[in-house]
Parts: sequence; structure tokens; C-alpha cells
Amino acid sequence: MTFFCYELNIVYSVDLTLLSIAIIFPLVFTIRGSFRRREKALEHLSEFRSTVKTVMYFFMINPQLDEENKKHASAILLDINSKVLDHLSSHNNSLKVVDEITNQIYNFVLSHNEQIPRQIRDRIFRFMKDMHESIENLHAIHIHRTPISLKAYCKVFIYIFPLIYAPTIISNLGEFAPEWITYFVVVLTEFILISLYNIQRQLEYPFDNVGMDDINLDNFRIER
Repeated sequence: MTFFCYELNIVYSVDLTLLSIAIIFPLVFTIRGSFRRREKALEHLSEFRSTVKTVMYFFMINPQLDEENKKHASAILLDINSKVLDHLSSHNNSLKVVDEITNQIYNFVLSHNEQIPRQIRDRIFRFMKDMHESIENLHAIHIHRTPISLKAYCKVFIYIFPLIYAPTIISNLGEFAPEWITYFVVVLTEFILISLYNIQRQLEYPFDNVGMDDINLDNFRIER
């Protein structure tokens, strides 16, 4: 585009504040939103692991449960932990498998009602509520992204940016300035915008292990 501006003598001056409002502000807004999603995901992952561990401890300290049932309860909880993390790292939007395995804890408590004291049972269900809440929050982050319309808006303006920016740079530098300076400024600016857009894409899905700042889900496994 810069080449055609020189060849056709297309020169005008546009207030770059308008361009910053049209491109930079929405782009920074989406990056901040994606960063908050990542931070929330870390909070919910930490809560999820801690609740699984706590429920496991409640089963372990119950003297009325024999060792076989304690191992069975621990196996269910380990499976919950594994299934949730595997779900987050996949592209599957269904929670059916996770729901089925989490229901096993409820069925286990009911089937061993006499061996689990009421006080421990109440605590288990309270922490199971927190576990379900953290799972649902992680699932929401997993399936929902930055609004598609806003991303499309940013992408369109990034691509048409050189059409508007190149004549303005030529006007600001003057007709006697070397052409390579104009090319360099336009290419550098476009590179910065595309890099910011790619950073936003990497941050908004923190579980796929593609970006440098993605969350390492193995750190939140019970057996790590």
C-alpha cells in the first residue's frame, strides 16, 4: 500500500488519535479481558485441587470406613481430578463424563451412610459444592471466549490500518524524506498490532499448551 501511495501521490493527514481509538483501545481491552480470564482460571484450578484434597482427607480420617472403601473413595476423587483436567485440555464442550464421575462421590456417601458420621457427611457435601462450583467456572472459561464480534472488529481494522496510516506518515515526514523510513514505520506499526492480536489469542484460551503463558495443568493434579 505504501508503494501505491508514492506512485499515485496519495498524501493526507489524519489525526492518529482516531486510529488509536479504533484499534488500540479495543485491542488492549480484549488483552486485559483475556488476562483476567487466565488469572480467574488459576484461582478456580487452585480451589478445585484443594477441595478434592480436602474431601479425600475427610474419607481418610473416618475410622468407620475400612481401607478398601477409603481406597475406593480416593480412586474416585483422583479420577475426578484427572477427568476435569483432561476435559480442559481437550476441545470437547460436553461435561457429561465429568458429571458422571462426580456423581459417584454422592452415590458412595449414600451407600455408606452408616459408616460416615453426619458431621463428616455434611462437610463432604459442603466441599463438594465448592468443587462443583470451581468445575463449572473452569468449564465456562473453557467454552466461552472473547466476543467474536469484537475480535473480528479488531482484525478488520488491523488489516486496513496501512491503507489509512501510510499516507499520513508520508505527509508527516515530508516528500523529501527517504521512502525506506515510511516503509519501516508502517511495517513496524503493523508488526506491533499483529503481535498484540496474537498475544490476545494465546491468552484467551489458557489450557491448550500452545502459548508461552498457558497454564500447566499437570501442576494441579493430585498426584504431581
